[in-house]
Amino acid sequence: MKRHIPSLHSRQQDRERLLEGLFLVRVDAASYRWHPQKPFLSVRFVVLEPEPFAGRSLSGRLYCTERALWKLNWFLRDFGYDSDLLSRDQVDEKALLNLRGVLRTSYVTLNGRSFQNLEAFAPAGNWEELAAPAIGNGNGQENADDL
Repeated sequence: MKRHIPSLHSRQQDRERLLEGLFLVRVDAASYRWHPQKPFLSVRFVVLEPEPFAGRSLSGRLYCTERALWKLNWFLRDFGYDSDLLSRDQVDEKALLNLRGVLRTSYVTLNGRSFQNLEAFAPAGNWEELAAPAIGNGNGQENADDL
C-alpha cells in the first residue's frame, strides 16, 4: 500500500527551524556530559535579539578536551562567568544559568547529519555594535568577521 505524505522528500521545513547568524542570547540550561574521548558541556540558549527570533532556543556543545578548552574559556569569559570559579578551574552548571552574551552560530553537516556550531562569542554589551551591520544589510554577512 502506498501513502502520500506531503513534504516527505523536502528538507526545507528543517532548514526554516535552523538558527544561523548573530544573536544576543541567554543561557537557559547547561549540563556536563561525560564521554570517554570527548566530554562536553551541553548548553541551551534562548534568543533575546534580534526581535524576529526572540524566544526561540538553540543548543550546542562546548567540548572539554584539552584541545578545545580555549573555546570553553572564551565562552565563559565573554558571557560573564564567575572569575573566581574560573580561576579554580570549576564550572558550576547553576552559575551558568541566565548568563547573557552574543553568539554566532552556523550549521555543519557531517555524514548527512546537521550539527549546531557555536562559532564565536562576545560580551552582551557588544550587541548593539555587532548587530548594527547585520540589521543594516539584512543578511548579517558584513559583520561575519567582526566577532
